[in-house]
Amino acid sequence: MITSVYLSENHEKLRLKVRDFAEKEIKPLAKELDDKEEFSIHLTRRMGQEGLFGINLPQKYGGHGLDTLSYIIAVEELARVDSSQAATIAAHNSLGIYPIYRFGTEEQKHKYLPQLATGEKLWAFGLTEKNAGSDARGTETRAEMVDHQWLINGEKQYITNGSVPICAGITLQVITAEKDGVKELSTILIDRETPGYTSEKMGDKFMWRAADTARLYFKDVRVPAANLLGELGHGPNYMFETLDGGRLSIAAIGLGLAQGAFEMAVEYSKKRMQFGKSISKNQGIAFKISDMHMKIEHAREYLYKVCWMKDKGLPFSREAAMAKLYCSEIAREVADESMQVHGGYGLYKYNDIERFYRDQRLLQIGEGTSEILRLVIARNLGL
Repeated sequence: MITSVYLSENHEKLRLKVRDFAEKEIKPLAKELDDKEEFSIHLTRRMGQEGLFGINLPQKYGGHGLDTLSYIIAVEELARVDSSQAATIAAHNSLGIYPIYRFGTEEQKHKYLPQLATGEKLWAFGLTEKNAGSDARGTETRAEMVDHQWLINGEKQYITNGSVPICAGITLQVITAEKDGVKELSTILIDRETPGYTSEKMGDKFMWRAADTARLYFKDVRVPAANLLGELGHGPNYMFETLDGGRLSIAAIGLGLAQGAFEMAVEYSKKRMQFGKSISKNQGIAFKISDMHMKIEHAREYLYKVCWMKDKGLPFSREAAMAKLYCSEIAREVADESMQVHGGYGLYKYNDIERFYRDQRLLQIGEGTSEILRLVIARNLGL
């Protein structure tokens, strides 16, 4: 049983519910979906039926009204079994739903959010481009006002949930004006069926192979002026706030992945016999497993603390960066040590630790690279 000062009985009930679902319905399919690099609409809809979409969205918009920690626990438990399904939930809730809920008009919220809280439809978040990622101001996609409509042209890439048939649309960061080389960046909501909006799946991935990753194209796309999300020129503020919450999701994926890899190491070490005894009795292996456990416990307690801070309305940007950075690095360390415990057996695709070892690598890149997060922390310290 997992213990923490931040957990309530309801949190633990939710954990057991999501764990049971993940073990029974996701785990049997995870390897096959990874091998085929196939997104599962079936599992996505099942996760919706389990209440994992819109989990911390207010009920008046179709959500379940739970707190941030409940959402993070759900992502953690999914990642304990399969990071791809955890990524689908994380990107949709943190990057898809949140900006609309946080910055949208009541009309926008009621139009989009109820359908996004069921798992029937997904929503994407369009920041990354060829020259825009860590430097969001490298954005080149443009929107200009023509006849009371936004005329949009440009491309986005590495967009989670962007090419599947159930993607309903995207929140797009675009240039809406430019003067003396200074870009005015804003956010616009674009429905998937808008003419000129096309997508393609980005395949041959190393990790998260059952999650959808897309390249998107916008050629003379026209949307109503009312599709502006928030205020003109506030795009970076909205994106950065969204990323703060998104970093908690990535931290949760790292934490869950580490937990799963740790459990594999424990199980394998007990049944693998060498020199007449299980390798778990070897001090070198026992110390590795002890260190894994210690790191996971520290990562979990800190991540849960940051969730508590967010729900209390406290500033948490630096802490979110720290949680994401630490959990992603713990995922790397634990997956690597678990692979070492498995030895040659772990190097083959029939063993789940091979998938976990691959999946953890994205965590030090997505939602802010480890280098950028260290910069965020340093700047928050006044350095």
